[in-house]
Amino acid sequence: MAARMREWSASVNSAVAKSRVGYWFQLDGSGHRRERKGSYFLTELRAGVATFFAMAYIIAVNASIVADSGGTCVCNGTASDPMCDADEAFLLCKQAIRRDAVTATAAISALATFCMGLFANMPVGVAPGMGLNAYFTYTVVGRHGTGPVPYRVALTAIFIEGWIFFALAIFGMRQWLARAIPASIKIATGVGIGLFLTIIGLTYGEGLGLIVGAQSTPVELAGCSPENMLEDGTCPSWDKMRYPGMWIGIFCGGIFTVLLMMYRVKGAILVGILLVSIISWPRGTPVTYFPYTAQGNDSFDFFKKVVTFHPIENILNVQEWNIGEYGGQFGLALITFLYVDILDCTGTLYGVTRFAGLIDPRTQDFEGSSVAYMVDAISISIGSILGVPPVTAFVESGAGISEGGKTGLVSVSAGLLFFISVFFAPIFASIPPYATGSVLILVGSMMATAVVDINWKYLGDAVPAFLAISIMPFTYSIADGLIAGVMSYIILNTIVWLIKLATGGRIKPPNYEEKEPWSWRIPGGFFPGWLTRLVSGKKDFWREHDSDLENTEPPLGKMDERQMSDEHVPSGEIRPAGGEYGLADEKTAQPETVTASNEKGARNE
Repeated sequence: MAARMREWSASVNSAVAKSRVGYWFQLDGSGHRRERKGSYFLTELRAGVATFFAMAYIIAVNASIVADSGGTCVCNGTASDPMCDADEAFLLCKQAIRRDAVTATAAISALATFCMGLFANMPVGVAPGMGLNAYFTYTVVGRHGTGPVPYRVALTAIFIEGWIFFALAIFGMRQWLARAIPASIKIATGVGIGLFLTIIGLTYGEGLGLIVGAQSTPVELAGCSPENMLEDGTCPSWDKMRYPGMWIGIFCGGIFTVLLMMYRVKGAILVGILLVSIISWPRGTPVTYFPYTAQGNDSFDFFKKVVTFHPIENILNVQEWNIGEYGGQFGLALITFLYVDILDCTGTLYGVTRFAGLIDPRTQDFEGSSVAYMVDAISISIGSILGVPPVTAFVESGAGISEGGKTGLVSVSAGLLFFISVFFAPIFASIPPYATGSVLILVGSMMATAVVDINWKYLGDAVPAFLAISIMPFTYSIADGLIAGVMSYIILNTIVWLIKLATGGRIKPPNYEEKEPWSWRIPGGFFPGWLTRLVSGKKDFWREHDSDLENTEPPLGKMDERQMSDEHVPSGEIRPAGGEYGLADEKTAQPETVTASNEKGARNE
């Protein structure tokens, strides 16, 4: 039986490889001049399923975070309830926003992931980014719309930012901008966002409810049932740490999920979320998500539909173009979205493609990089029309790559599964916040592991990075953390440079040689390959040529891009500069080793 299955699999893989599909996706045996060794049709499909299950949690988590902004709902707060936490009409409207966001998140994830595979031939999933959605809700729009920029105007900023990102990608400036940011600041951005997500996961809005704001201290221990909270928003001492939902979230959504991940169970995060949700769905229990209230009855009626298509009614195409009165805040939000998107997408794509062995060691770039960035950029603008925060490449794509995925078929199959999930909106809309709170903390902890790659030896690099990390969670603002990190870096290192220049290099810090190298130069030149080929008169300028790789060498210097990548991305890890984080398989730790093994396999065949 096993032999027949292997024979059948081999015949299917061979037939697809020799077809137009196999040639388009450069499958092993397709005859393509750049076929990817070890890529087989059925393996790619299995990898796509793994990628989907690793990413599926974003449907519920992103919908909850977007709904916490209030969306298009209007909060007319009172002195006793300024945040409309007890306003039944507002809360019902917020539930409708969450349902819309479930459909929108699944739809944009399906479209963006499918296009990433079809056009860029990359095994990478794309969805609204963790960290970006938190910045959108809690810094720009504010919880229940209490921030400096309204929800509709923030979507306008995202729409414009997507097209700016597209222009930067098509003309090659994206690579220069990403290179201009010091490496330690890039790493610190991801760590700071991880701590920011952790605080969100610890609070009541979209988390476990372990901490609340206090009177005598900034925060204090909570863990009481929401209905028992005092008027000042704190918990009575007699009810602290007695909230059943919190304990279910900690043990079933947190500890159990971590154990599954320790044993490398695929889709562990999704399993934890579903377990807590299933426990909370029966009515009449202490941990039910459907209490016998108007809000609970409305949620339960929608949940009972199970399979249905929920149209996007409240957040579809609601951009507000009259941005005059929000000029400064609008500009800051746009720039921050753009900056974090560039770092997030760049770091994730480079990390994932390095894991898959697709990075060229001479150029430190990967085939189809410009198309991949353009797909991401266009998806950002489309996502804003659907009413969701910016999308980005997900490092959870490493789950599919660890299953053997190497081509865009991984993303195509994952995109189709996201499309199917659109019709399960009632399920994803009925996931309680304490089911996703532990996930936010878990994602934050994984992102924080990048802190070891910061250059702590030299204070000119270490202090700005630490400021960026600490200010993000403590001010509840990613933008403030970025500004603090970049500005302190510029001030400190400019003063040192001026003193060194004025004294002819005689006065400088004793360990100045340990300073992180920085350069604006780009391996392969400033202009993108398609533009260089167009100017040189090549008719098929949109295609990459072997001569492009043969004639392109990274610039020489104290430390080139390849050396920097090897130093700041340790073996066995994928670490994006400003977004999600994941762990690679140990057997694919070094990118050079992966490439070498692939070449060896090609020679053997």
